[in-house]
Amino acid sequence: MTYAGPAATHAGPAGDPAGPGAYVLDPAGPGAYVLGVDSGGSGLRVALGRVEEPGPLATTVCAEPVRTGPGGIDAGHLLDQLLPAARELLDRASAAAPTGAGSDAARALGTPADGASAGAVAAVAIGAAGMATLGDRLRAELPGALADALGVRRVALAADAVTAYAGAVGQRPGAVVAGGTGMIALGTDLKEWHRADGWGHLLGDSGGGAWIGRAGLDAAMRAHDGRGGGSAALLDRLRAVFGPAEELPGLLYPRSDRPAVLASFAPEVAACAGADPVASGILRQAAGHVAEAAAAVCPAPAGPDGDPDEGDGAGEVALTGGLFRMGEPLLGPLREELARLLPGARVTVASGDPLTGALRIAHALAAGDLRLPRHPTMLFVPLEQGTGQRADPVVRDEPRPE
Repeated sequence: MTYAGPAATHAGPAGDPAGPGAYVLDPAGPGAYVLGVDSGGSGLRVALGRVEEPGPLATTVCAEPVRTGPGGIDAGHLLDQLLPAARELLDRASAAAPTGAGSDAARALGTPADGASAGAVAAVAIGAAGMATLGDRLRAELPGALADALGVRRVALAADAVTAYAGAVGQRPGAVVAGGTGMIALGTDLKEWHRADGWGHLLGDSGGGAWIGRAGLDAAMRAHDGRGGGSAALLDRLRAVFGPAEELPGLLYPRSDRPAVLASFAPEVAACAGADPVASGILRQAAGHVAEAAAAVCPAPAGPDGDPDEGDGAGEVALTGGLFRMGEPLLGPLREELARLLPGARVTVASGDPLTGALRIAHALAAGDLRLPRHPTMLFVPLEQGTGQRADPVVRDEPRPE
């Protein structure tokens, strides 16, 4: 499968920020569409928007998760779901448009476009769980396939942590903590990415749903055995949810979805926290882990000269994901820990989810205004090679310098 390179215009004078001799993509024209895609464990979600309008026109969900095999994420299976979903959304947009205005959108699939004219698909951004480590096939196959099917010239392939960041913070410097079954923190000063945790339930994800659930079940089993550190309240909840405590290992260990099963007990820990000191202590310890991850990646705010501020302030930390729907039993101690580790940080609830983030990246890519750092696996923008657009291949797993 081959891809014809994007139309480009030669950059201006030598003082142009892109640099002399660079090439830059023409921004998409009015009336063009953008697609945002979020691929995760619960399925594939797709949002359609217009270049000149924020937010989605329509969304659709494919309930079947994209397969992962020995070669990584299955690019063909993703396309088998994405292209019909895109066709459905474009047809809906065409039907809602004034007569004749949506004809280009209806023809966009199957007829590669020469440019991002009205009704064409100008940009696609795909965020996928596992993209950073399992996305080789996606990076190799999707740009050409999407060019053939949609005529799209601008494609971004992102790790789900990056789309979570874009949905939560946008294109500002800051940090996001994405908490669900697992937990990962990602921060950027718009020059490089900093990552903390997200290593899975065996090696990390400390403070995430699976971590909380496992700690709660440990406390319940301690109470069952008569060991110290047990919680009778959590033992009661274990029995209500799973049945006899001694049968739990047989229910849990054979499961291939053990992290999700462990995480299913996390809300029980939160429900007990008001009256049970053991459950409350688990959530306080979880909050400490989450705050530590946020502090490891949160950039210092820039001073007037653009360099990091030497003061004690900290930037924005956004919280996103189902973990934080536990409410005050977790959020209360988390705010305390963040205030201790990041004094002056502005803690916010995410303004959008990873699908919102994917659509925001697509909008920015279509407008030639994508300011988030490029990276070969975290945020891969293949068609910018040779265009003069910034392509910072940096992601750090260690804390930001003090």
